[in-house]
Amino acid sequence: MSRDIKIDDLVIRPLTPQIWDDFVKLFGPKGAYGGCWCMWWRLTRSEFNKNQGEGNYQAMKAIVDSGAVSGLVAFYHHEPCGWCSVAPRDHYSSLERSPILKRIDEKNVWSIVCFFIHRSYRGMNLTEKLILGALEYGRSQGGKIVEAYPTVIRSHNAPPVSTFMGIPKIYERIGFKEVFRPSKSKVIMRYYLE
Repeated sequence: MSRDIKIDDLVIRPLTPQIWDDFVKLFGPKGAYGGCWCMWWRLTRSEFNKNQGEGNYQAMKAIVDSGAVSGLVAFYHHEPCGWCSVAPRDHYSSLERSPILKRIDEKNVWSIVCFFIHRSYRGMNLTEKLILGALEYGRSQGGKIVEAYPTVIRSHNAPPVSTFMGIPKIYERIGFKEVFRPSKSKVIMRYYLE
């Protein structure tokens, strides 16, 4: 099992069967956003819609039980408070099929595709800390490049679900660089770990 990552007052851990119950507590009975259980980028759209709720829960549990990388859970004073889905890009089959977020080259990248911050912990800069944790985790697993796909927000009142992939300015503060802009609302950004 990978070691804990400590960033300020957070402890960030890879999602393993040992902390599955903490992940479930964080996501709540609705599975974060409408029963997603962070399966949006891992399934076809028809599979995702068919599985919404319990099916997505079971699909994520199967990934975790298999030992595959699925993401990181942040803890604040031993309470689960945030999630970052980070894994090698080829773990996200829907991302691999995306016409907008298609690969820009054949380099092996780790992809950050999702955040979920429990409402009680919003406003604590957890997204930035989770990104830093994702960089550290990717480095510890031999990753060389971490890629992200933030959303360009056009409204100051955007709901959290519209920013589940993050926003460019947070990544920029950490040192990610824009490498491609496939649409008006999406940016592909990279951080080089070497």
